[in-house]
Amino acid sequence: MTTVIYPDDQYNQELMEKLHPADWENPQPLERYNLVVIGAGPAGLVAAAGAAGLGAKVALIERHLMGGDCLNFGCVPSKALLSAAHSVYEARRSAEFGFTFEGALDFAKVMAGLRRKRNDMAHHDSVERFTALGIDVFIGDGQFISPDCAEVSGKKLNFHRAVIATGAKASLPPISGLAEASPLTNETLFSLTELPKRLIIIGAGPIGCEMAQSFCRFGSEVILIEMADRIMPTEDADASAVLTKQLEQEGVNILINAKVTQAENSGSHKAVSVNGNTIEGDEILVAAGRIPNIEGLNLEAAGVEYHGRGVTVNDRLQTTSPKIYAAGDICSPYQFTHSADSMAKIVLQNALFFGRKKVSDLVMPWAIYTSPEVAHVGMTASEAAEQGDKTITLTAQMSDVDRAILEEETEGFARVHVEKKSGRILGATMVSSHAGESITQMALAITSGLKLSAIGATIHPYPVQADVWKKLANNYLKRSFTPKIAKIFKVFLKLFSRHKRLAS
Repeated sequence: MTTVIYPDDQYNQELMEKLHPADWENPQPLERYNLVVIGAGPAGLVAAAGAAGLGAKVALIERHLMGGDCLNFGCVPSKALLSAAHSVYEARRSAEFGFTFEGALDFAKVMAGLRRKRNDMAHHDSVERFTALGIDVFIGDGQFISPDCAEVSGKKLNFHRAVIATGAKASLPPISGLAEASPLTNETLFSLTELPKRLIIIGAGPIGCEMAQSFCRFGSEVILIEMADRIMPTEDADASAVLTKQLEQEGVNILINAKVTQAENSGSHKAVSVNGNTIEGDEILVAAGRIPNIEGLNLEAAGVEYHGRGVTVNDRLQTTSPKIYAAGDICSPYQFTHSADSMAKIVLQNALFFGRKKVSDLVMPWAIYTSPEVAHVGMTASEAAEQGDKTITLTAQMSDVDRAILEEETEGFARVHVEKKSGRILGATMVSSHAGESITQMALAITSGLKLSAIGATIHPYPVQADVWKKLANNYLKRSFTPKIAKIFKVFLKLFSRHKRLAS
């Protein structure tokens, strides 16, 4: 069966030729592979390329599109869309800086640009490139038939080690009539060619918030529905409050403590019932969680245990079948491209070289690419509170940072959690226009076991928004300058001054 991504235009046709060639013929399998990888998303591609680069005999199996969610339905198209929406917002905001802009949005052109950018990046994940690396690429449904053998399109692939990297997909919550309403998910959203006048979004996590802001900036009437008591309920409460204020100022209608009980598609419109009230829209986007891609893998034949959140692994990413490992969204609570990459590297060391690398040792930052961005690494505010007086939490406002003032992006803050006894950085959160990049400084500090004083001693170019970390370091230093120390210092200066007079 031919695989198609809609719309079936030049960009998507070229994309398909790179990622799922229609005329592709699977190779004849080797007698045995050092590594068989099932799933060609970020984790699978890194594992396959890394192993091949080390001289291993590698087979890579993909049922749909090379590149997985990240390239096709996740990070790449969503960030292209966010960039376009940000440009539209800044153009309309230009009057504040003395420039009047008038123009109409061509949404079809925006989406064509998204498809072009995705296609431009696709070669890196293509069948051609991975074949050139010496990897046997198999297109088809892969499944296990034993603890040391997989099968794809009737061909058996014997292996010494295997990696399950099949990722996850959007899940539909159990809402009556929702499936029949044909809602959008991240797998279909980027196929739109017409802007929905009214967009209902179920779920106010990262995807829901990013898309709510983007489509609102394009001109859609957006209703963002969250059943928790605030948007982004897993993030810092203050971060949630800043983003709520920004989204509402831009025109997003946010409903919290909201339960969707019914959905329907009448043909002319779609609707959901929320807390007993009917809300109509042109499209419904579901962004309310993900489920692991385990169907069809025949994990029982391989002795691999699994559950509702994915494949069971130990701290070394080994499944319950000793020769089989897993990496990425199929087994991780951190469903990010960069976490899949890091986990794949751990698998390579442990599966091929008897390593003892632990996934629990990873320091995992993440970012939500709204405006402002929300980024975090390490200990959370709630975890710091549980530590009591063992930790110190410091907060600085972006309104006190020169770069933020100059760019009129003063909404937001930076927060750091420090071990009281040692001064080591344990966690950090940042809400600003450059939070995703700035948080990497804190990720490096935590990974290296640095103290907050090391950040204070680091020279930053002026002006940058990351200067907020130095402000926090200075505030921490001021805390250590207690009245007792101040008194001792005052006596020292007095004695020093007397000594200088006598010496002269």
